Amino acid sequence: MILRPGEPRDVSRALDIWRAAVVATHGFLSPDARAQIEVQVAAMLPEVALWVAEDRKGMVQGFLIFADDMIEALFVHPDVHGQGFGSALVGKALELHPAPRVDANEQADNALPFYLARGFVRTGRSPTDAEGRPFP
Repeated sequence: MILRPGEPRDVSRALDIWRAAVVATHGFLSPDARAQIEVQVAAMLPEVALWVAEDRKGMVQGFLIFADDMIEALFVHPDVHGQGFGSALVGKALELHPAPRVDANEQADNALPFYLARGFVRTGRSPTDAEGRPFP
């Protein structure tokens, strides 16, 4: 596995990973909500600094968006869940900041256990996401 800064050529693959991961883990989103969020994600990805995780064949299998002390996004293709890509990306976040924070959607039932298993501590809860949508 290789972790490296993302490049413009990685944006399309990152969006594909986002789509696949959201379908696999965010069943609570309606198709309309997912489509609306996808528009935001597609606009954001070319504008942010990405870290990507590649497999042995050079295929990007996950990505991290990290800003200040916050994991803004961490998505891994569901075909490789459990193979260490997410943990490696969390490791990169820990290199970038000694105490990173993350907002994990509790309805994505894999997110909170993933972060808790890697030493994160739950410090609060909001009934909505950052955009005010009803996703705690």
